[in-house]
Amino acid sequence: MIKLFCVVDDFCKIFLPSWNAKMLENGQKKRVREGKMSESEVMTIIIAFHQSNYRSFKWFYLEHIKAHYSDYFPDLLSYPRFVAIMKSVLVPLCAFVHSLTGEKTGIYFVDSTLLKACHIKREKQNKVFAKIAKKSKSTMGWFFGFKLHIVINDKGELMAFKITQGNVDDREFVPALTKGLVGKLIGDKGYISNNLFLELWEDGLQLITKIKKKNEEQAYAIS
Repeated sequence: MIKLFCVVDDFCKIFLPSWNAKMLENGQKKRVREGKMSESEVMTIIIAFHQSNYRSFKWFYLEHIKAHYSDYFPDLLSYPRFVAIMKSVLVPLCAFVHSLTGEKTGIYFVDSTLLKACHIKREKQNKVFAKIAKKSKSTMGWFFGFKLHIVINDKGELMAFKITQGNVDDREFVPALTKGLVGKLIGDKGYISNNLFLELWEDGLQLITKIKKKNEEQAYAIS
């Protein structure tokens, strides 16, 4: 926990002053209240939860952090209050993850996964992500929510990621996610596209995918 906090805190000392300065560039006065817990502490707890085996953040916070790490966080907030301020570190947290870019090895993998906001039958009742989450269909059927697009290297290190609405084509943001990468990019059949292949090829990245089943049958019939 101490090691994680030190890494996060070192990042926040560099990022937060620059971020706060940019937030004030529009000339509007904004009230900034310093909370009991620092951004570094809040981010550390959030990251620690995702590194743990807990499936419920509430139980992680109450049974793990409060029970065993209260000395590490002397100004620990109540669970409802902590949940309320979690959104305030979303931008620093995303920036922190982006700063952990892996090694450029020349071999990369691209894929996407679903982030369901709720059950598809309750999509019209969902208020948390109203007008943000979208309905779409995957190989697993219809869902309502978002997509997480990820690029990693052959060591499993994160190279880039992006969260989009659920109805976004997997291929749309590949050029942006792989900017600056050279070598080979491996993806599933969902990334098949001549235009995408040519665009990446011009930037020094070869897109490798399986061929569609229809093309496999045609090739077998010809042979």
